[in-house]
Amino acid sequence: MARRFIREIQSGTNIDNEIYFLVEKDLRSSTNGSLYIHAVLSDKSGSVPARMWQATQELYNLLPQEGFVRVRGRTENYKGAMQFIIEGIEPTPPNLKITIEDFLPCTEKDVEQMFQRALEILRTIKDKYLLYLIKQFIDDKDLMAKFKKAPAAVNVHHACLGGLLEHTLNLLELAVLTGSRYPEINMDLMLAGTFLHDIGKTQELAWETSLKYTDSGQLIGHLVIGAMMVEQKAQKTAQELGEPFPARLLQVLEHMIISHHGDYEFGAAKLPMTAEALALHHIDNLDAKLDMVKRQIAESETDSDWTKYVRSLERKFYKYNGSKT
Repeated sequence: MARRFIREIQSGTNIDNEIYFLVEKDLRSSTNGSLYIHAVLSDKSGSVPARMWQATQELYNLLPQEGFVRVRGRTENYKGAMQFIIEGIEPTPPNLKITIEDFLPCTEKDVEQMFQRALEILRTIKDKYLLYLIKQFIDDKDLMAKFKKAPAAVNVHHACLGGLLEHTLNLLELAVLTGSRYPEINMDLMLAGTFLHDIGKTQELAWETSLKYTDSGQLIGHLVIGAMMVEQKAQKTAQELGEPFPARLLQVLEHMIISHHGDYEFGAAKLPMTAEALALHHIDNLDAKLDMVKRQIAESETDSDWTKYVRSLERKFYKYNGSKT
């Protein structure tokens, strides 16, 4: 039997022993003093607030703070929004096979096709040192497996499995267009820096059960992690070539990574101070912002010409789709 995704469920639906991801839980007291559980359930299609009345401390303690649960109950309308009334809930057995793609959003594009296109673009790099450096990353099979599956963010842009690869390929395509318009840009450096700008997110983010930050992500962040990874791979490149990796080339490449957020207030370690770094910042910002707008339009109400207010962008967006009669 096909699973019931949250976005497909309407108010007044009975749910029997379906598996969802418990995003959060809280044990609260009602006005009459009895205990109830407030929770949030999710899958790849969205999330829904949930309540379980007449709960106990023992049941609450049995549930994971964050993890998969099997639930039964019904949905109802509450103040214009759907909520789930839980009648039974339990943690899933540890040996139960979970299809993670049912619970986390995934890129709609073909991962292998995107990866092959990225390689096609990277093969145009002519600089020996950058080409061998990129080879160190591509030949790292474990790293590339993570690169293909990692999200680009937890909830801002390209927040889905495969999102990091999709975002990176978008930037590589934009870099090719930028280089053809501005010949003063060093395209070998531009392509290498673009490919590696978010490589640290393979360590910053986790996606085994939900999209979240790792300890390294919280303590160090992907800009610094990425620069450290480039430093390590540059040392291996020097060993393979039997000659030192050019120090100035390594510096400007690492500078692209640590400055691509553009401003200190947005997490940049340095302001972009090369043409390539500045170009990378702007195409990165363009792709991220447009993905945010695209998602807001897709998730907005179909009968409105406007999205909801987007707090991160401090505005609503008009859904212009051509002239209306």
